[in-house]
Amino acid sequence: MTGSEEDRVLRIEGLTASVGGIDILHGIDLEIRPGEVHAVMGPNGSGKSTLAHVLMDRHGYEVTGGSVTLDGVDLLSLPTWERARAGLFLALQHPTEVPGVSLESVVAEAAPSWLNAWRPRATPGCLPRPEYRLVCRPG
Repeated sequence: MTGSEEDRVLRIEGLTASVGGIDILHGIDLEIRPGEVHAVMGPNGSGKSTLAHVLMDRHGYEVTGGSVTLDGVDLLSLPTWERARAGLFLALQHPTEVPGVSLESVVAEAAPSWLNAWRPRATPGCLPRPEYRLVCRPG
């Protein structure tokens, strides 16, 4: 990933995609920079989940046009694990609870992997951006 603050962006341009031969996404454009919060809203069947699944390369979803870049890198050419390593994550709306595993422990385990994509900006044990300062490993 590139280091310039101007290059740190998820950019979706003219994205079209289909599932099972049915066109679902029709020319999606979106740009998200660090610190921004965006809500993708719409009625059932409008493509919200399809967009998320396409971004994470879920099997059965086909990109038919457009481009998606993350920090200047062609996201659509990356396998799922590299997209996750770059910082993308798809959370389920109703995740399965695992008895004895707290959210804090999951985040503490996930953070070091996520941090590797952002070095050298990161402080060891903490997510690198000030808006995430509550998500730090106890020192």
